[in-house]
Amino acid sequence: MVELPDRVVGDARTSDFGWALLTDLTDIGNRMAGSAGERRGAERVVDAYEAAGLRNAGLVEFEIPGWWRGDSALSVSGPVERRHDGSHETVALPGTPAGDVTAPLVDVGDGTYEEFEAAGDELEGAIAMASSRTPDSHDRWLHRMEKYVNAAEHGAVGFVFRNHIEGSLPPTGEIGYHNRPGPIPAVGVSKEVGERLARLAAKTDGEAERGAGDGSRPEITIEVDCRNEPTTSVNAVADVGPDTDEAVLLTAHVDAHDVSDGANDNGAGSALVAEVGRLLGTVEDDLDTRVRLVTFGSEEIGLWGAYHTAETTPKEEIECVVNLDGACSSRDLRVGTNGFEGMAETFEAVADAFATPISTGETISPHGDQWAFVQEGIPAVMASTSSDGSGRGWGHTHADTLDKLDPRDLREVATLVAEATYRFATDGTKGTERPTVEHRSRESIRDAIDERYERELKTGGRWPYGND
Repeated sequence: MVELPDRVVGDARTSDFGWALLTDLTDIGNRMAGSAGERRGAERVVDAYEAAGLRNAGLVEFEIPGWWRGDSALSVSGPVERRHDGSHETVALPGTPAGDVTAPLVDVGDGTYEEFEAAGDELEGAIAMASSRTPDSHDRWLHRMEKYVNAAEHGAVGFVFRNHIEGSLPPTGEIGYHNRPGPIPAVGVSKEVGERLARLAAKTDGEAERGAGDGSRPEITIEVDCRNEPTTSVNAVADVGPDTDEAVLLTAHVDAHDVSDGANDNGAGSALVAEVGRLLGTVEDDLDTRVRLVTFGSEEIGLWGAYHTAETTPKEEIECVVNLDGACSSRDLRVGTNGFEGMAETFEAVADAFATPISTGETISPHGDQWAFVQEGIPAVMASTSSDGSGRGWGHTHADTLDKLDPRDLREVATLVAEATYRFATDGTKGTERPTVEHRSRESIRDAIDERYERELKTGGRWPYGND
């Protein structure tokens, strides 16, 4: 049974409020963490909060390790001479140090742990190249940071991250996190450039074709110009519902990589937070618990905005967290529940009420702003949408633009998330019984993390449990 009043559901299905906000965010352009564009995006979200009549709307500032992009290039020398310096070919990865390095290229395929081990001593003093793809044989996504750290730990002096999605789309993404800058220069290259490099790197066994017919590895040069300097970022906040100490947090992140408009990742999430806040404002008197809207800054470089909120808000004042990220690629909801059964049951009940598809997973995942809360035992889920695309798709490239999205999908997701958040913030209406949403101990979360994610977190220096 749908619990939101019909008028609210009808409003959600016809509203242009969220789409207008999303359009404005993508038109800002560069919303890199710590940039003027990120602040403009956060200010636009605050404007939306105020237009919706929400209270306590404003910005919360905090410090971050900033990163500014300069020019980058990748050159191939030897029988094949090529230089790739266009933004459609090569981009630096945030967190990389500046510098130039020349060395033989070693292709480690998809960059699995096994492939790095197989390469062995060949990586010493070389430049390692790994695909953005995670092979089908793996049951979890391999993060670029793992591949970068593995390259450095195996003695590589540079790192190339090649896209597995065609379209002249070099991928970007943080590789330093809270250990900036990283130890070796790193760039992302398009699939087209990466395919050429992989072909040349494969010609090491006496093939007659030009490029490496003598059995030698191709030599490449990476040139990276960038700055790693402290700066500030902001969260955009507002409240709806009664003035209770405890709150349900509805969150997303407003920052996006500077090469991208950040439409689906994550302008859509920011727009959804404001839209759901607006919808809940129309039934504010029904709510028994305050809903705190937080649009985080600096997610893409280490979840800094989420950690700031988690560390400055007493755990007992957070009922639960619904985090939205990449939630407009379709209208089919996907929810990572991190093992919080009560939250999973609520989202499944919402899907049943609207007779809409939903996919859920209970694995504790360290990817997304919800992780800052999950690691402390605070109930938190990540809501996104599922599509037929492989991996990240357009995300983290200059192709993450508004034209890839559909306002009908945004409205559908807003409807479902508004219903779920309404249920989390009310004691039960229309005779329904609420699933119990319980906090867990920090130790129980630590012990429940899959050993493969534990390996990732420790590899990247992100394990939050000390020497445990």
